[in-house]
Amino acid sequence: MNQELKRKVLTCFKQLHRTRLTVFQGDTNALAAAREQINGEFTKNINVSNSDSIEELITFGQQVEEVLRTSVIQAVKREDGTYSARILEDTLRLDNKPYQPMPENMIGPFKKKKTKCSK
Repeated sequence: MNQELKRKVLTCFKQLHRTRLTVFQGDTNALAAAREQINGEFTKNINVSNSDSIEELITFGQQVEEVLRTSVIQAVKREDGTYSARILEDTLRLDNKPYQPMPENMIGPFKKKKTKCSK
């Protein structure tokens, strides 16, 4: 494996661990589980030597890092039994608009189908 590819692999590995530390901050169980998963996946693929396969694995690792960074939120139980969500700056937010009934002009009068039984 050439030096450039080694650098990319190491960068991906470090970035996944940095993201893990940020996303699961304060949750020792999740931090340990994520560390084991990341290290296990890299160890499992340590003998891959085809540069195209390595590039694909790096791309997959970058996608996993992005999903962790943008889609995972941490819920923390408060003393009163409720939960608060720890939402990070990078977390994707959906446009949550309150419910609004459908306008009458869109509902319109519906015509019943005439069947043999209807009059």
